[in-house]
Amino acid sequence: MLTFVAKKLFFTRGVGRGQSMLQSFEEALRDGGIAPYNLVSISSIFPPFAETISKEEGLKMLSPGQILFTVLARNSSDELNRMLSAAIGYAIPTDRSKWGYLSEHHSFGETEKVAGFFAEKLAAEMLASTLGQSDQLKWNSDREEYVLQDKILTTKNICSTAVVMNSGEWTTVISAAVLIVQE
Repeated sequence: MLTFVAKKLFFTRGVGRGQSMLQSFEEALRDGGIAPYNLVSISSIFPPFAETISKEEGLKMLSPGQILFTVLARNSSDELNRMLSAAIGYAIPTDRSKWGYLSEHHSFGETEKVAGFFAEKLAAEMLASTLGQSDQLKWNSDREEYVLQDKILTTKNICSTAVVMNSGEWTTVISAAVLIVQE
């Protein structure tokens, strides 16, 4: 039986503009550095023991055409002056033998800070719920992350926002967690 568990992952984001929704999505993927890969959207688990690496380091490990498993947040519009956001939040437990959570959030009219914070909160809430301690989850303003009686190692987010600038032009924002599966 084959088992695929990512050992490394990285985060990226991008903004694209174009005459069609598809073209703007392609441009957003290019801006995020993940256009030359076949993306497979997956759900929300941050694998046990997985290491977070930089986007630059992660891209060096990939080959064009490769299948990439991603948790992808995506939002598009062609409505003039519409603000778009796409965010990925994550929460990692202190015990790295356990899994964490990745969450995606797509919204209109939210700033990068608001949308990113919401995605981060979603991931922290999912992890707290899994640990049976939802009522113990607290925001630590000194560390600028959620804490759960020393059970959450870290919470963070990555968010992309943009405003539709031109009438008749599509804008797309993406944020992604890219999981790298190696043999």
